Amino acid sequence: MTKNKRTAVLLATSAAVLTLTTPLAATASASSTAAKTAPRESPALDWTPCAGHGPDSRQECATLDVPMDYAHPGGEQIEIAISRIRSEKPSARRGALLLIPGGPGGSSIDEPSGKGQKLPQSVRDTHDLIGFDPRGLGRSTPVTCGFEHADLAPSRLRPWPAPDGSVTENMAAAQRTAEACARNGGELLRHISTADNARDIDRIRVALGEEKLSAWAVSYGTYVGAVYSRLFPHRTDRIVLDSNDDPDPARVGRGWLAAHERGVEDTFPAFAAWAAAPGNKYRLARTAAEVRPLFLRLAARLDREPIPWEGANPAELNGNVLRQTMLDTMGDPDDFPALARLILGARQGSLPSAPPAPPENAVQNSVAVGSATLCNDVAWPRSTAAYRKGAAESRTAFPLTAGMPRNAMLCAAWPFEPKEAPVRITDRGPSNILLVQNERDPYSPLAGALKLRDALGRRATMVTVDATGHDSYLANGNACGDRTVSRFLATGERPDHDTYCS
Repeated sequence: MTKNKRTAVLLATSAAVLTLTTPLAATASASSTAAKTAPRESPALDWTPCAGHGPDSRQECATLDVPMDYAHPGGEQIEIAISRIRSEKPSARRGALLLIPGGPGGSSIDEPSGKGQKLPQSVRDTHDLIGFDPRGLGRSTPVTCGFEHADLAPSRLRPWPAPDGSVTENMAAAQRTAEACARNGGELLRHISTADNARDIDRIRVALGEEKLSAWAVSYGTYVGAVYSRLFPHRTDRIVLDSNDDPDPARVGRGWLAAHERGVEDTFPAFAAWAAAPGNKYRLARTAAEVRPLFLRLAARLDREPIPWEGANPAELNGNVLRQTMLDTMGDPDDFPALARLILGARQGSLPSAPPAPPENAVQNSVAVGSATLCNDVAWPRSTAAYRKGAAESRTAFPLTAGMPRNAMLCAAWPFEPKEAPVRITDRGPSNILLVQNERDPYSPLAGALKLRDALGRRATMVTVDATGHDSYLANGNACGDRTVSRFLATGERPDHDTYCS
C-alpha cells in the first residue's frame, strides 16, 4: 500500500537551458476562443462554501452523482465530492485544471487551496483549479474495511517478511484483512478501480461544462491520468504526469510495489551523502559508504532485540519499523533528519517521540480505497510459494527493502475478481502529454517512468530532473523542471524532444 497522501511540499532548485517548440497546434488553435468562452456548467452542481477552516475562502465545493457500476449506468448512484477555485483572471480563462491525487487512497479535495496556490500566476489566471475525493473516499460516498488497529500499522500495510524471510504471517494477514473488506466494505468496494476513477473524471468534466480537461497528476495519479487519456483521448487538453508509475497491464499495482526495491536503491545514496556530510548535526558516519552497512546492521539488531516505542503502532521499534520509516522518509529530503534522529536514538537506546498518527477513521477509509484499487485493477497470485520465492529473490538483490516489494498484501486473498482487464496505455491520441520525473524517486523510480514514456510514444515528451524525492513539479524537483511544466500548462509549449534538467 502506498503512503497516505505521500506528497512532498518544498522546492529544490538548480538550472538548465531547454529548447522549446512553438505551442502545440491543437492547443494553439483553441486558445484564442477558449479564454472568452464560459463553461456550460451542469445544473447538477450546486456550489457552496467548503466545510471546515482549512480551505481558501475562495474554494467552493459540490457533489456529483455518478453510477456505482458503469456497466449499469442507470442503477445505483454514488456521490463524488469536487472543489474549485475559479480562474483569477476571467478574461484569460482557458479551462479547468484537474488535480489528480496519488495513493491510491489520496485526495485532492483541498489542493486548489494548497499546492494549487504554488502554481504560477499565469496558470492560476488561465485555469479553474479543480480537486476531488475519488470514489469511496472522504466526502465522496465512503467505504471502510474495519481493519483491526494493529493491521493499520504502516509496517503491516506494506508486507514486510519476518526477520528470517518467512511470508507465512503476511499470508495470514492478507486473509484476515481481505475477509474484513468482504465483511464490512459493501457493494461499492467491488467498483473501485482505476478505470472507474477515469470514468468519474469524465463525468466531472461534463458537469463542469468543459469540452476538454487539463490535468496535473501525481504518483498513482499518473496512471489515472494515462488511463483517462487512453479512454477519453479527445477530451484531454494539457496533461502533466508527475512522478510516474509503470503502466504494465500484466502487473499494475504489483509492479508499483515491486518498484520500491529499485527506487530505494536509487535514492539511498543521496541520504547516505547527507548523513555523512561534515557539519550535519545528525551525522551518522564519516563517509557515505559507511551509512548503508550501518543501517543494515541496526535493522538486523532490531530484528533480534526490538526497543519499546511509546505511542507508535506497533509500540516498538523493530527492524521492519525502521525499514518502513526509511522508506517513508526517502520521498522527501526534508525528512532525512527524522530518519537520522531515529537511527541515532536506536543506537543510543533513547528514541525520539513517535510521530503523531492521523485520525484512525481517515486511515481506515484511505486504506480501504487504496486496497480496493490495487486488488480490483488486476488479479494477484494466490500461492504462498510465489510470494516466498519473490521475497527471497528481492531480499538477496535489494537488502535495504528486505523482500517487502515482492511480498503478499491483502490482494493475495482478495474476495472479488477484477471486473475488467487493465487498460493498456498506447500512443493513440493527441500529442498533449508532458511527463516530469526525478532521477532519484523511491516510490516511482525512473525505470518505471521510462516504461510509461515508451508506452505513450508520440503522445508525450518527458523531462527527467536531476533531483531526489517523490513529487517533482513545485516540490522536490528543480527550477528547470518547474519552469518547463509551468510553461506547458500556461502556453502549451513543450520540449521538442525528451529533455534532461540538471
